[in-house]
Amino acid sequence: MSTSRAVPVTLAEIARLAGVGRAAVSNWRRRHPSFPERIAGTDTNPQFSLADIEGWLRDNKKLKKSAEREWLWPGFEALGGRDETGATIAEVGRLLSGRASDEGEKIRADTRALIERAVDLGQREGGTETFAFLLRRWLDVHVRQIATTPEPLASLMAQLALRAANGVVGDSPGSSGGTTVMDPACGPGHLLLAAADAVRASGAGALTLLGSDRDAVLASLADSRMALAENEGHGEKEWAQVSVRAADSLRDDPFSGTSADIVLCNPPFNERDWGYEELATDARWSHGLPPRTEPELAWVQHCLAQLRPGGTAVLLLPPAVAARKAGRRIRGSLLRTGQLRAVVALPPGCAAPHSVSLHLWVLRMPAYGEGTPVGDRLLVADAASRFPRDPEEKWTPDWAAISAFVREAVEEADSLQVPAYVRQVPVIELLNDEVDLTPGRHIAPSPADTAPRLAESWREFTGLTAHVNKLARLLAALDLATAEADTPTATTVAELARAGALTLRAGQQPPEESIHAGPPSDDGIPLLTVPDLLVDGEPRSWLAPSTAAAGEAVIAEPGDIVVVGVARAFSAWVHEGPPTALGPQLHAVRVQPEQLDAWFLAGSLRAPANARQAGTHTTNSSRIDVRRLQIRQVPLREQRRYGEGFRELTAFERLLRRAVDLGSSLVRDLGDELAAGRLANQA
Repeated sequence: MSTSRAVPVTLAEIARLAGVGRAAVSNWRRRHPSFPERIAGTDTNPQFSLADIEGWLRDNKKLKKSAEREWLWPGFEALGGRDETGATIAEVGRLLSGRASDEGEKIRADTRALIERAVDLGQREGGTETFAFLLRRWLDVHVRQIATTPEPLASLMAQLALRAANGVVGDSPGSSGGTTVMDPACGPGHLLLAAADAVRASGAGALTLLGSDRDAVLASLADSRMALAENEGHGEKEWAQVSVRAADSLRDDPFSGTSADIVLCNPPFNERDWGYEELATDARWSHGLPPRTEPELAWVQHCLAQLRPGGTAVLLLPPAVAARKAGRRIRGSLLRTGQLRAVVALPPGCAAPHSVSLHLWVLRMPAYGEGTPVGDRLLVADAASRFPRDPEEKWTPDWAAISAFVREAVEEADSLQVPAYVRQVPVIELLNDEVDLTPGRHIAPSPADTAPRLAESWREFTGLTAHVNKLARLLAALDLATAEADTPTATTVAELARAGALTLRAGQQPPEESIHAGPPSDDGIPLLTVPDLLVDGEPRSWLAPSTAAAGEAVIAEPGDIVVVGVARAFSAWVHEGPPTALGPQLHAVRVQPEQLDAWFLAGSLRAPANARQAGTHTTNSSRIDVRRLQIRQVPLREQRRYGEGFRELTAFERLLRRAVDLGSSLVRDLGDELAAGRLANQA
């Protein structure tokens, strides 16, 4: 147990390890004198020795036998930085795969004991599963620093590459009847593993996997992952020949001179220091030197240079690459040579960064004897329009539907039955001053899809306007004639807090490593910030439950009041959604229901005049001192009467906003339909 002696764990982590709620752990601590003493932290957020907690749970028969992997992770997390933890996990993978390690002399004794414990567990419960658990936890912690390709997307990219190769894979000269797959920015190996599965499923013969990444830790993790797949995942004597190197592929390609049948790549985005000066005369730039601001086009040409005749490359790229002015010359050359075969726009949320519609570029090196296509076409597919996000609902990618749509688009590219939201665009039509390859710019909405959507929008709009009219009649009927009656005395939020009628908590910035981008996981907690409110009010990141439970975030529960402390976004509302973490300049107010009505308080706080008198102007952006916001002192029964009015006013405001958004969408869609000449003739 010495390996865990110095590892601290919080109450929330103990609850997760024991498979109970945090309240149960607090109860154990209060009722059992033998419960371990805290070794760090405070009385509010204590930390305990992992070894002591594990021993106590075992002695008291509260240790979950099925959670051994969970007990591993705190030890790895306590190792320190990102690189040390990642390298240790890679070492676990190497040993589980049966490879000899050359890192023994460099590993500390306590770390070596932790590795031995992980290897022992992996040998009992499955090496691949144990390594995958540790890798997943590590990637979750560092999700903002490491952009990985989601497994469904990696599988789709591998399938696209195989289909676009059109039977040439494994048959081209020099291939020896096998298939070589390369990823020059492989990260932890998601694309390589997906390609291996796809190639094996297609029966394309012997397999060679080549990967490289300039991050040595990621390359080491990918290497261990491939070794485990070879050793356990497929049960074949010779699963594949694998070579993963730590190298910057653009500056110092470790596989220079090696040709691949398939190249898959999710390259780094928007990096200016990619080697513009030292690579200015590089032979790979057959379509022209990429501008300094276009590193993605350097990766595109690098992947093309790695292909043997008939080979295919699929890259995941930001949408700006298809339209930025600086890259139009290279895009034009890719079109003229016929090497760029397809551009697919994915719905936002399919991969990081989750807020944009990333593109898949499918490229193919002409096979021997094909020559250069003349008057060819570019396939564009707009999955972003085909699978729009509903702003009113939590959205996660429907990978089965998205993958089926993209595969059909590629398979039916040369048929007469081109699916909706797919088009074969003549290259001559694209070779203008912009060379804009964005799929949405070249695909008109299908009437068959537009008509049902318009009908549904009109049904919703009609219902909205009916509800708006109903609420408008109720609000207009409010009798305000006695407003000049005796004005009750006013109090402030600070005075109510001192009296115990409410509690006020200021939002804070959680630790950077605990913030995850994109839609939250099933148990993730949305993180709301002021920038989110200035855009559309929807959280764009989330926290793991352990972060919130450890006291590192302020959580607004349903029924709490959220107050914005910045003048340009000032508002206050009763929170009705799921538990949500609040960032800086946001405040959570929780009332004592026997003293205050939440709806009355929220409506009173958000009054514009209230914000003006509580505002400060000590900085360029005026802030609101929430403690100075005023509330009329009236009996609880009167508060509830006004609270109902505020509730109806809030519902009226919400309906108006939705009606405006929906009405604007209807105006755009109808405008497109009329401009396209789709108005039916009247008899």
